[in-house]
Amino acid sequence: MDTIFGVQNFRNEITWQRTFAHGNVGRNYGSIADSILFYSKTDGYLWNQTFAQLSEDEILEKYPNVDADGRRWQSVTLRNPGVRPNLHYAFPASNGVTYQPHPNGWSGNLERLQKYDCENRLHFPSKPTGALRLKMFADESLGERLQNIWTDIPPIGAQAAERLGYPTQKPLALLERIISASSNPGDVVLDPFCGCGTTIAAAQKLGRRWVGIDITHLSIALQKYRLAAMFPDAKYRVRGEPEDLESARQLASEDDGRYQFQWWALSLIKARPQGGQEGSKKGKKGSDSGIDGVITFIDEASGKPKRALVQVKSGGVKSGDIRDLVGAVGREQAAMGIFITLETASRPMITEAATAGV
Repeated sequence: MDTIFGVQNFRNEITWQRTFAHGNVGRNYGSIADSILFYSKTDGYLWNQTFAQLSEDEILEKYPNVDADGRRWQSVTLRNPGVRPNLHYAFPASNGVTYQPHPNGWSGNLERLQKYDCENRLHFPSKPTGALRLKMFADESLGERLQNIWTDIPPIGAQAAERLGYPTQKPLALLERIISASSNPGDVVLDPFCGCGTTIAAAQKLGRRWVGIDITHLSIALQKYRLAAMFPDAKYRVRGEPEDLESARQLASEDDGRYQFQWWALSLIKARPQGGQEGSKKGKKGSDSGIDGVITFIDEASGKPKRALVQVKSGGVKSGDIRDLVGAVGREQAAMGIFITLETASRPMITEAATAGV
């Protein structure tokens, strides 16, 4: 990052608490946080101030006073932080007392203090010689300016609707905060290692244009599912996917191409990959028990969700593969099985499928 952006353009290091305390920590400290490095391209970077919302307990503590109309408030100083002779004047308030400024002067001119007085925003001291202060109301506060320790964005729960099973998936709220602070609607957001597409989803939701890059077709498939579910009308192009039979064969023949072809083929029929998302950096899958993907659908007769199990083979297909799929469908009590092959099905394979019945 220092090499790409320059050491002088490092702005901050943010600590995000990504999970809760671990109970199985031994001779070490529990690792519950991620570091987010904030760099800019130049000194003239875009910045939209972000605020953290206060909890009910924090509001009660920070705004301890209550007006007759029930509005909570705290008092803040009206002294000027610097010496301002032009703001050094006596102020006759509506309570009949004339207040003297701090030696630095008031924080605003006479018209502003008169406006505060008319709006019931002045806190009068118990003694005429006391310091006149300003009321800050809780219901007008945007919250506290965000600091560089974030504990208010929880991790994605095991049963959360946004969970995709991707090992490094981040909460949508985390990327929304980052994108909102550093861009405006219509700006372009780039994620060169976009994984399951949280950055893309956040950018689309916030009205930004976006470019996402990833090396695995598993990631690309997950992003297409996510966009289809969250933004059915979103328009985008996918570059680098096979577009004909020859390019599909080319994908299957590459290093690790068997798995890349499998994930790409599953995306053609909107099947969710089964397993393999917790694999190595190349995304290799482990044992899948004869199931590469799953399609969940609603049977019109019963109205209950059912499953179709999908098996993908890029080469070397045989009738035994069909028997394995038939066995998996029975074992998993699925409604049907789908077999995708890059090669033409042999007569024994067709016979095996017909023998399985409906």
